[in-house]
Amino acid sequence: MAKLRMAAVAAPFGRDLEEDFARVSTIVADARAAGVRLLALPEACLGGYLESLTGPGEPPPALRPDGPEIARLAKIAGDMVVVAGYCEQGDDGRLYNSAACVTGDGVLAGYRKVHQPLGEGLSFGRGDRFAAFDSPVGRLGMQICYDKAFPEAARALALDGAEIVVSISAWPLSATDPHPDPAQDRWTRRFDLFDRARALENQIVWLAANQSGTFGRLRFVANAKVVDAGGEIVAATGQAAGTAVAEIDVAAALEEARRSMGHLSNRRPEAYGAAGPPMPVAAVA
Repeated sequence: MAKLRMAAVAAPFGRDLEEDFARVSTIVADARAAGVRLLALPEACLGGYLESLTGPGEPPPALRPDGPEIARLAKIAGDMVVVAGYCEQGDDGRLYNSAACVTGDGVLAGYRKVHQPLGEGLSFGRGDRFAAFDSPVGRLGMQICYDKAFPEAARALALDGAEIVVSISAWPLSATDPHPDPAQDRWTRRFDLFDRARALENQIVWLAANQSGTFGRLRFVANAKVVDAGGEIVAATGQAAGTAVAEIDVAAALEEARRSMGHLSNRRPEAYGAAGPPMPVAAVA
């Protein structure tokens, strides 16, 4: 079976689109030279993320999914499959925290972030679905940042046939009780735990890209990684900017992981009961 070389990026991105595109071009060129066919860039890599999660600031540039910037990204991608985050200008007049999966042929799929942390809903509308899609490198799913905290999100993609989930983030260090060592920060640990758990419980390959450095009041954990279908990290950047590259025979990895214990096939939905409404914050504090 054929192996797929894939990569997840940790890098800083800000409001200057020309600087962002220059960085993306360099990253894609380096990845192509390394034989990468699937590349995950961070959340909001075209225009930067929010300056703070608790209050308004300068908004990211609003881009159309059929506009010149996404077309430019597709041209840079060429023969590679690239996932990147941006601020989408919706037809309804709302802004959305979105991701686009592109190749040189154009946009393969788009996704709007469903789960919003803290005050993100003050800036962005909310997506309403998770759907896998076919690509030249296999069946993929996309998530953005806080989505990884919800098992149902990754499970929905796995049940829709996703073999690889690309999870792109602007995941920061703890704002209220940061650890002097970023590697030991509780938000860094959570980021890594979510990535490994989502891969393991669904027995899928997981690509996690993230912003690095600082933007506004946020300092990001970096920690881009590739996780195999057994929940093991096979490549990672740590707390530095960089690209985590791994080569995996995806079909063989999923078959091996699911051979004796099939977490999807052994499900018992009839035993789980109907999902209830979200719990009030006071009830779970």
